[in-house]
Amino acid sequence: MNRLLDVRNLNISFDTEIGRVEAVKDISFHVNRGEILAMVGDSGSGKSVCALSVTGLLKHAGAEKHGGTVIFEGRELDYNDEEALRKIRGGGIAYIFQEPLSSLNPLENIEKQITERLVAVKKWNTGDAKRRALELLELVGIRNSETRLKDLPHTFSGGERQRIMIAAALADNPRLLIADEPTTALDVTVQKQILELISGLKNKLDMSIILITHNFEIVRRYADRIVVVNDGNTVEEGNSSRVSACSAPVVAYEPPAAPAPVSCAEGEVFLKVSGLSVVYTGRSSRFGGKTAFRAVDNVSLELKKGRNLGIVGESASGKTSLVNAILRLIPSVGDVFFMGQCISAMKPGPLRKIRRYVQAVFQDPYCSINPRMTIGAIVAEGLKAHVVKDGNELKYAVKKTLVSVGLPPDITNRYPHEFSGGQRQRIAIARAVILKPELVIFDEPTSSLDRRVQLQVVELLKNLQIAHDMSYIFVSHDLNLVRSICHEIAVMKEGAIVESGATGKIIHAPEHKYTKTLIRAAFF
Repeated sequence: MNRLLDVRNLNISFDTEIGRVEAVKDISFHVNRGEILAMVGDSGSGKSVCALSVTGLLKHAGAEKHGGTVIFEGRELDYNDEEALRKIRGGGIAYIFQEPLSSLNPLENIEKQITERLVAVKKWNTGDAKRRALELLELVGIRNSETRLKDLPHTFSGGERQRIMIAAALADNPRLLIADEPTTALDVTVQKQILELISGLKNKLDMSIILITHNFEIVRRYADRIVVVNDGNTVEEGNSSRVSACSAPVVAYEPPAAPAPVSCAEGEVFLKVSGLSVVYTGRSSRFGGKTAFRAVDNVSLELKKGRNLGIVGESASGKTSLVNAILRLIPSVGDVFFMGQCISAMKPGPLRKIRRYVQAVFQDPYCSINPRMTIGAIVAEGLKAHVVKDGNELKYAVKKTLVSVGLPPDITNRYPHEFSGGQRQRIAIARAVILKPELVIFDEPTSSLDRRVQLQVVELLKNLQIAHDMSYIFVSHDLNLVRSICHEIAVMKEGAIVESGATGKIIHAPEHKYTKTLIRAAFF
């Protein structure tokens, strides 16, 4: 095999308030033509920094390359020649980024974003570019793609946005595709579809792939070779069987078998949802009417105090809309009872008092935390809003909470952009649990965390639940995680709950056809 990309002795550093941070330390690796190379490691290990530095994408973020060479298709890349690098980006080397909502332009429709390079650089006419966009959207599984070309990114689910990013990356048929956690926002069935799609495109388009992931199961199934990265260094390289044997402790993950025991009285209903529906109204049609999409369709459920409910289903099945309606973040029809009170029609004043006892951790931490606030201010925000505390007590509570979620206490004066995706999610979790609420709703809480940190977070949440009798609702596509922390599971499809019950029953004896499909995809 000829080498498509050759990275030799790469060193990348960042200047921060605490001094220079060496993010990548003398890393060397190569990618052969027509192969999938996986870069595996913990969050913050330097995987993404290394890949983004290949075409100089981090130069404007304060990164400094101070050693090493990058050779693509036999030519050494000149990091001082921005015009040459621009020509390589997209057509030669394309990226699928980890956080699609922060990568897509919120003010531009998806057609323009997918076809942007084709029109601006390749000089395609708009008709051909539109047909290419439709072809790609259908390829990555966006339903009703022709009617959604003019929609903005926020109207799509997290999984759909990731698929749009994949479509945009493939628009110009790149020779090398760098996929940075491409399936973190996708449910298990779509994960398999997307990875098989990318793998198939590798052969069809004679394309090479760098797959950045913390999921060792993905690596085992799809990668030809593996590079294991830890603390900015390459610690192992080789084929999947050899690396799995030698370096499993770096990336292995075995979720706990059962959720925390229930400590409260059996039968005490804590949360009750009755006949809840969410309908989104679209833009006006050419005939003057408006389109309507029923995201949640007459859902009813109950949650007992001290127990955890997992909500699972494919992307766009209505999971996030359901929990947002429970949180009163979007309009809905139906009743939600929390701690014996109907909060569906509650006025803002009384509802604000309830919010102290109901917290949320959203899927995309970079979009859910204010980038202009320090970490200390972000974590302290809830305490300042709901509890009167003096400065010293507040600082102590923040630092204690940061330690409890696996973060150092001396980061309070730093900002979100200085952290990896997994670290930002832990910051979001700290902000939620610092109030010790009665109910925490997690929307894909570990999708951006590596396997080792997932285990740490699960254990943390179990300990908090035992100590404070908290209840959790988990929206997740990770059935291993759901099985380990949830007492009950509700399976959603097209806005409705098609099956629900005890976790053991749903996992081992599913009844609905769709549930069986999810289980097979997760545990094959």
